[in-house]
Amino acid sequence: MYIYNITTKVDNGIADVWTLWQKQTHIPETMITGFFYDYRFYELLEQDEDDGKTFVIQYFARELKDCKEYIREYLPLLTEIAFDKWGNQFISFRTLLKSLN
Repeated sequence: MYIYNITTKVDNGIADVWTLWQKQTHIPETMITGFFYDYRFYELLEQDEDDGKTFVIQYFARELKDCKEYIREYLPLLTEIAFDKWGNQFISFRTLLKSLN
């Protein structure tokens, strides 16, 4: 199993509507690509929230090629949509993980 992990710091002023947008729009748009079979959405706790809340979304894929193909084919467009909507009110970094279980 492979995990496409996105950690995002979101400005406190938009955190609630950003979370709703993730649940109703962005995550479904990512899942409909067919590269992932499941996902989890988390809020990091015990973090300094002075400059925003931190969230993690993990998308689960059976093959590494699925993650890489998603990144190549869909990430640029979905990232552009997010920046058009939220501007510089968030910052994300992405990692790929391989399950060793």
